[in-house]
Parts: sequence; C-alpha cells; structure tokens
Amino acid sequence: MNEHNQAGFRVLPMPAPIPADILDAYANIVTSHISDSMQRICGVQGLRPYHAGKRLVGRAITVKVRPGDNMMIHKAMDMAAPGDVIVVDASGDVTQALIGELMQIHAEVRGIAGFVIDGAVRDIGAFRAADFPCYARGNTHRGPFKEGPGEVNVPVSIGGLVINAGDLIVGDEDGVVAVPPDQWTYVLGKAREQAAREEQRKTAIRAGKDKRDWIDERLRKLGVIA
Repeated sequence: MNEHNQAGFRVLPMPAPIPADILDAYANIVTSHISDSMQRICGVQGLRPYHAGKRLVGRAITVKVRPGDNMMIHKAMDMAAPGDVIVVDASGDVTQALIGELMQIHAEVRGIAGFVIDGAVRDIGAFRAADFPCYARGNTHRGPFKEGPGEVNVPVSIGGLVINAGDLIVGDEDGVVAVPPDQWTYVLGKAREQAAREEQRKTAIRAGKDKRDWIDERLRKLGVIA
C-alpha cells in the first residue's frame, strides 16, 4: 500500500458528473418535498444556513477532516468543478472554524456552488453579504490549522446522514438533503407528486373545503374518542 494513500490521509478519484437535466430538474424542488419522498429519515440534521437564502444544488465532493484542520478542504476545493458542493465531516466540532471569508471568495471565483460543514465557520457576515450558500453546525472566530490528516471523496456522516461523493446535494431555507444517484429519478417524480398534492390542499384550505374528518377517524381507531 502506498504510505501516502492510507485510510485517514488520502485523496480518492472524483465521482461521475451529475447530468445537467437532473440538476436543472431539482433546481426548484424544495427540500421538504425531497425529504417526504425519502420516507422523512434521509435529511441532514442540526446544520443551519449562514447565507441570505440562495438555493444550493450540486454534486457532493466529500471531505473528512480532523477537527480544527482544513488542509484537505483546500485540496477538495482545488479538485472541484464548477457547480460542486464541498461537504465536510468535521465530527460536529465547533471549537475551530474550518472556512471563512478568504475560502468563500476562493470558492466563488472557482464556481463552487457552496459548503455543507458539519463543524464551524467564521466571517459569517461575508457569507450573508455574498449570499454564498453555506450550511454549518456553528460559528467561532477561532481559525483552523493546516496539517491534516484527512480524506477526500470518501463516505462521510453529516448530521446523521451518510453522504457519498457524487450524491446530489440540495439546500434551502429548511436545510440540506442528499440524494444518491440510483434515487435521482424516483425521488424527483415523488417530490413533484408531493408538490402537486400540497397545491391541491392549499387551494382546498383557502376555499374552506379541506376535509378534516380524518382526525376523528384516526382518534377513534386509537381509542381516544368514542
């Protein structure tokens, strides 16, 4: 085994690109509908947006780092193609920021779509002002080290969800979800169906015609009411 490519300190090949029609199709699908279409257990938990509100859609380039060290994030950014999302597993540590304004500018110039960080960030005013998509677990003024170890394009765990390099990342005001390649078409169809159902419900609610008898029916089955 190459001593410079061992588990814990390695860079794996880039994943296959996501077809443009898939990216375009997901551009207006909200994360709540994607989550509903994945049995409501497949979303990232505990991260919040640090930008003004721009949507995030792109291919995951995954990074696993030692808490407080961003060496391999820099490497991943240099490898990333325009439209990619840098997804970082920092074990949820928020004692040292992993990215800040300088990396945000560098990412924006390279055409990177955004960051998903299970860790901390800093210079959050810069992210809000640029509206550059950034989701993180927390923030701190304390900066990172650049020594490693770390891994690029390995499976990572982000807020309770395993994300692989090449997964489709979607983020909006409600949070972040990841869709594996073998689920893109299925989830897209289900999410569109969910959106259509909710539009029908909204129309019925506004017209005062929403059916509510399901509540008592369910309560009767549970023995709560007679």
